[in-house]
Amino acid sequence: MAILLGIDTGGTYTDAVLYDEDLAADRVIASAKSLTTKHDLAIGIGGAVEAVLRDSGISGEQVSLASISTTLATNALVEGQGRRVCLVFLGFDEADLGRAGLDDALGDDPSILAPGGYKATGEQRAPLDLAALAPKIEAVAGGVDAFAVVAIFGGRNPAHEIAVRDMIRERTGKPVTCGHELSNALHGPRNAVTCVLNARLIGMISDLISATEATLAAHRIAAPLMLVRGDGSLVSADFAKLRPIETILSGPAASLIGAAELTGETDALISDIGGTTTDIAVLRDGRPTLSAEGARVGGHRTMVDAVEMFTHGLGGDSQVHIDDQAFEGGLILGPRRVIPVSLLAVEHGKMVHEALDRQIRATIIGELDGRFLIPVGTAPEGLSKAESEVLEDLGALPAPADVIVTGRVRINAMERLITRGVVRLSGFTPSDAAHVLGLHDAWDGTAAEETATLFARKRNRKGQLIAADAAAISRAVIEKLTRRSAEVLLDAALAKDGIAAGASSALIAAALDGHTGNARISIGVDLPVIGLGASAQTYYPQIAGLLRAPSIVPKHAEVANAIGAVAGRIRIERTLIITQPHADAYRVHTADDPPDFSKLDAAKEFAFEFLRSGVIAEAEEAGAAEIESSVDYLEKAPDIGGRVMFIEGIVTARATGRPRFSS
Repeated sequence: MAILLGIDTGGTYTDAVLYDEDLAADRVIASAKSLTTKHDLAIGIGGAVEAVLRDSGISGEQVSLASISTTLATNALVEGQGRRVCLVFLGFDEADLGRAGLDDALGDDPSILAPGGYKATGEQRAPLDLAALAPKIEAVAGGVDAFAVVAIFGGRNPAHEIAVRDMIRERTGKPVTCGHELSNALHGPRNAVTCVLNARLIGMISDLISATEATLAAHRIAAPLMLVRGDGSLVSADFAKLRPIETILSGPAASLIGAAELTGETDALISDIGGTTTDIAVLRDGRPTLSAEGARVGGHRTMVDAVEMFTHGLGGDSQVHIDDQAFEGGLILGPRRVIPVSLLAVEHGKMVHEALDRQIRATIIGELDGRFLIPVGTAPEGLSKAESEVLEDLGALPAPADVIVTGRVRINAMERLITRGVVRLSGFTPSDAAHVLGLHDAWDGTAAEETATLFARKRNRKGQLIAADAAAISRAVIEKLTRRSAEVLLDAALAKDGIAAGASSALIAAALDGHTGNARISIGVDLPVIGLGASAQTYYPQIAGLLRAPSIVPKHAEVANAIGAVAGRIRIERTLIITQPHADAYRVHTADDPPDFSKLDAAKEFAFEFLRSGVIAEAEEAGAAEIESSVDYLEKAPDIGGRVMFIEGIVTARATGRPRFSS
């Protein structure tokens, strides 16, 4: 009997399952949930693991493999959070910073442009001057947590990236990500976006791995630790530390594997609603497809291989706003995730209730009523005076926002601290609304009702109250969540069919509203809707009803991600490019000193063997056993006027295998 421990760390909950893959049916032995504790991930992970071991009666020594999926990286990108980084851009110009969304990915983080890089053939484009670059690196090092280094055509020859990486590590000791380590595709700005995001996430994923390793050790679990990547495959923890960007969409990818395992469905529309996001994918012939253009998360198009996933900042913990642009004052959900006030009150009830009672008694509604600030970790470097003052007044414990933040300057400082992940916000959410209506009862229902009461007192641009009372505003929030969920599911289905019309169009909106009149309008999805997540049973029967589709909420839907975390395989795929820089030379673009061959067949033979041995070694490093490998070749050689013109050859090697288990 092989006992596997699956863990999923989400924005709100950390789930754990014990899974016996030798069983023919219902392989879940036990499952448990614990609140995710972002200030110390080990607490939430430890709580879930301890509970699942206790409930099953299985000891830690019996576990043969542990694997973890997470939405932390995805959530950070969706919410615009992450560590501060510096991009070193070699061979590019100022205009390139505005391409492929790179300026948006960088935000106000620094960048350094310097000569260097290579031509498409791998020959030096301009010399690299490390002596001139070093003072620029040292000038910004104190204000950033990591560096990203990208050279033009660095995938064809990474020598300049490697030289700058080594210099930065020697002079600053800070983490560095190079573009060629993540992709050898020839799209410099988009490669830089991927590299910047990877550098932002290094600390976060390292913290997650360290917390998990500490938990496993505390429970005498000596099994290998794996992480789920965005394509649903598994890699070892050490492997994942170097490429944290590959864990974006880790949780959603694991949910797809888990959904297929739990339902046996081969064709379905799968939707996983969490605290921060709703993640949607289409299952066809039992397999999710990978995105042909790279994963897009939080508005950023990356070069990461991942399941084709439609991710929206819509979840149970989405912040509820008033639409200031709408004259009637409609509701907006997300994209920011906040801590539900009903959840905050579980641990800080006295402070929460005193603040809410005071605000309800007041005759004037304040902008920050019903909101609370929660400190996270230690203060980073580079804070403004106002930011430092907010943190100093906040101290070490959560506090009402209206007590700490006074005046527009401090409100702006608070927003910047939230964006940087230094402070978390607690406010009114769909989870609170569900408590008011009796749909959920896990947290403090009284705090939820008081928060909803305050929110209902807000006024629209006409000066009218948003809602009559707590129950009315809560019903409006749940109706908004249900409708928006149906819209994003329909958008995903239409996008997969290649139809540009979105669910927000007037015609489709009328169909979803059940329009009656002179015209008959109907729309839906032609697949069953599989709902996953802790709140799936609450929402998805109604959501599927709007889409006129069957609803499936399987047993163990609330821990599908954790099940998918242990049901996957290790899969490594890499490519090599062969070019022809001269009439009598074929160049294989390896990472070190690309070799030339006089014959194409000799270049192909070298590339095949080099790449096959490389992916096998990488799969072994990633923790695979019983590895299977394959190599494909695609040649771009058009016939131009009767003459075959060799452009390039693309060699792709794959290695797959189940993880090694401990005995």
